[in-house]
Amino acid sequence: MKLSYYPYTISLKDNFAISTGSRTATPAVMVEVEHNGFIGYGEASLPPYLEENQSSVIHFLERVKLDLSNDLSDIDLFLNDLDRLAVGNNAAKASVDIALHDLWGKLNNLPLHKLFEIQKKKNLFTSFTIGISSPDELERKIKSALQYKYLKIKLGAKNDQEIISSVRNYTNEPLLIDVNQGWIDKYFALDMINWLSEKNVLLIEQPLPKNNLKDAGWLMERSPLPIIADEAVQEISDLEKIKECYSGVNVKLMKTGGIRNAFRMIKLAHELNLKVMIGCMTETSCAISAASHLAPLADWIDLDGAELISNDLFLGMKIKDGEILIPDKSGLGINRKILR
Repeated sequence: MKLSYYPYTISLKDNFAISTGSRTATPAVMVEVEHNGFIGYGEASLPPYLEENQSSVIHFLERVKLDLSNDLSDIDLFLNDLDRLAVGNNAAKASVDIALHDLWGKLNNLPLHKLFEIQKKKNLFTSFTIGISSPDELERKIKSALQYKYLKIKLGAKNDQEIISSVRNYTNEPLLIDVNQGWIDKYFALDMINWLSEKNVLLIEQPLPKNNLKDAGWLMERSPLPIIADEAVQEISDLEKIKECYSGVNVKLMKTGGIRNAFRMIKLAHELNLKVMIGCMTETSCAISAASHLAPLADWIDLDGAELISNDLFLGMKIKDGEILIPDKSGLGINRKILR
């Protein structure tokens, strides 16, 4: 097997603002694993809070020695070795994990969900994310997303109630609220959640700072809405720490280290009676399609990342009237769209 990789900059269609900052691009590293005429594709998407960058990912990939083997009959052996290479580096690990799973599926001529024995479902609807925006931007973004049955609204600004009131001028669809740690005080957070509970809101994601588990538990006990952990959960081991503080967890491939670990995290979350959201960063259709194969296992789906970017390298998972269409082709079910 031959491993190759290159840096890539994912360009966003709009400025993407959350409570901790804004950006118009996301650095990434794209990965290819070639074997017997097949190519498996992978991706590391690197938003600021992951604490990885293109240099650290490339440094990690330089240590990966897939070219020493031509046997992919036991993918777990490769992934175990990958995990042992270094602590952390989860986005870097995810890029190889995704590529190996794509290759594995192609070699077995099976789509990824069948390799994991996941039954496809109908009516799997994704939310569409709208960052913190001016009133004019908010109107334009909402009107362009009316085909979605759920909107994910970023809060954590100084005018959160005004934002939601503006949203309700244009749509009455259910909302998912993502605060990205933007509410510091638990009493303020509870007041906001009580207010939002009357606005057709389904859940609140990461309202408080990720390390403040004591206040998170206090808030969950009193909240009329489910409280979902995102930044507070990076790896599988974090689930035990937060199981009494949150109602559920947002599982993302870049945080967990790839498809295998995301699958394991979902299974453990279910065992711990935690709800599951399958989510994403701003990613190409490579990583988005990979995550889509796990979507039937989730309570909520937030896989709109490729819809937010202007230079997707792949064709893969499609969204029709808000419903995700999991690919049935072998591997991830993606095709390379443009040449680098």
